[in-house]
Amino acid sequence: ISATVVQYGDYVTLTDFLQMTTLDPLLSETSDILGQQAGNSLDQITRDVIVAGSTVQYASSATTTNTVTAAMILTKDEVREAVRTLQGNDAKKVTRMVNPSTGWNTQAINAAFIGIISHNTLYDLKDQTGFTKVEDYASQANVMEGEVGALDDVRFVMTTNSSTTAGSLTTVHRTLIMGQDYYGISRISGEAMKNIIKPLGSAGTADPLDQRSTSGWKATFVAKRLNENFCVRIEHGVTA
Repeated sequence: ISATVVQYGDYVTLTDFLQMTTLDPLLSETSDILGQQAGNSLDQITRDVIVAGSTVQYASSATTTNTVTAAMILTKDEVREAVRTLQGNDAKKVTRMVNPSTGWNTQAINAAFIGIISHNTLYDLKDQTGFTKVEDYASQANVMEGEVGALDDVRFVMTTNSSTTAGSLTTVHRTLIMGQDYYGISRISGEAMKNIIKPLGSAGTADPLDQRSTSGWKATFVAKRLNENFCVRIEHGVTA
């Protein structure tokens, strides 16, 4: 399986007047903002690749994206169906088991597949019997960033970058249930991510009065689906 890395990046321009008149550490602040933008950009690039997998499950009685209604929400039965599909495809679980503890009302969490959901989907998922909130896990040691809970053999991560698409009857949410080795990411060694700062006057005659400096990021990156059988995309509605 081959993939070609692509360069991505962005920058902000700072003026000499701004740097002379502000008390804020501009380079530190812009670096923080650019870092957030870089991470968010690469996350969305990856999302657009992994959501395009060919193993699709439509909620309830829907048979296409355009037949999904708002009432066809993500349920426990839909999650279990996706898990059954992954098991039948010999997909491996991603996480290890979280053992129970002596903590009050904590729950053991099995090794699991990973689900990527929106905040609107989480709203519905919390009402499903058997959903365990992340704060009720027996251990917080291996909790993933953004993880919100578990149901059946799936641990769910919530992100506002989750995928939606326009259906004929409602906005269709696209939840991913993934196993190991569904996709991979790569970069050029040493060129994965750079913060590039150009000082005042570095542009030569293009900045004859030394009035412009820039701070930016540049990354080489690619995401690639590796095995279409190791992820199920569930297309469903959400409660308004």
